[in-house]
Amino acid sequence: MIEVKASMAGSVWKVTAAEGTQINDGDDVVILESMKMEIPIPAEASGTIKELKVGEGDFVNEGDVIAIIES
Repeated sequence: MIEVKASMAGSVWKVTAAEGTQINDGDDVVILESMKMEIPIPAEASGTIKELKVGEGDFVNEGDVIAIIES
């Protein structure tokens, strides 16, 4: 089980992965918006998205778990 964490604080602008789908290492899970910049948050391993912990419009802090990947 791999936790995908936010690399910085910001709002979830777009969720690009869905629960139950296969994802590859490096694929974007969500895109954060911070200081008018879009910051993609990639998966750190290949596997299946077991759980998304955020939705579009949610605010996350640096280090918050965004998703859980089961390899």
